[in-house]
Amino acid sequence: MKRVLVVAPHADDETLGCGGTILKLIDNGYEVHWLLITGLTDEAGFTQEQRTKRNQEIKIVTEAYSFSGVHQLNFPAARLDTRPIGDIISSISNVMHRVKPEQVFTVYRNDAHSDHEIVFDAVMSTTKSFRYPFVKRVLAYETISETDFGLKPEDGGFKPNVYVDISNYLDKKLEILETFESEVQEFPFPRSRKAVESLAYVRGSQSNSQASEAFILIKELL
Repeated sequence: MKRVLVVAPHADDETLGCGGTILKLIDNGYEVHWLLITGLTDEAGFTQEQRTKRNQEIKIVTEAYSFSGVHQLNFPAARLDTRPIGDIISSISNVMHRVKPEQVFTVYRNDAHSDHEIVFDAVMSTTKSFRYPFVKRVLAYETISETDFGLKPEDGGFKPNVYVDISNYLDKKLEILETFESEVQEFPFPRSRKAVESLAYVRGSQSNSQASEAFILIKELL
């Protein structure tokens, strides 16, 4: 499974949820692609200055990870519910067929953000085995500040069953995270260096490592 697609509704989700895993995969010879679903569009109320800043951040992060490819769909952030789901599925499908990933990482469906729920459903539609036979494994990652606040009564919560040891990659993950200056604040803000680092230690304690990232295995074809 040497070709991987990491799906992020918003730039920084990938780093929060699986930044260490991305670094580890690339270090081990995997071809990792970054699919960004939304952007800071004018339609969503963002200024030119904000858009320029975010584009600079994406460039820095792309180089820091050494992604094999970056695919930006530029749907309006926090407004995916205003777009036909078919348009989102079609756009993701085009990337799937170009990249042909064997592994796909995506967000958790019950996150406290409508964009995340929509992206999860769209990814499920674009990983059907009879249409996308190259996809062998799908994992959902946790996004601190969204997964931990997804408190739907009917949801049993994020219950990981896959852990990746990122002990050797945690420092660089945190360094990359801080590239997103507008998204990271001081603790106790959840998207803070301390909170993200602490979660990695908790996941490490659950999996006999110094630091880990946790995932839910959605499906795997063996």
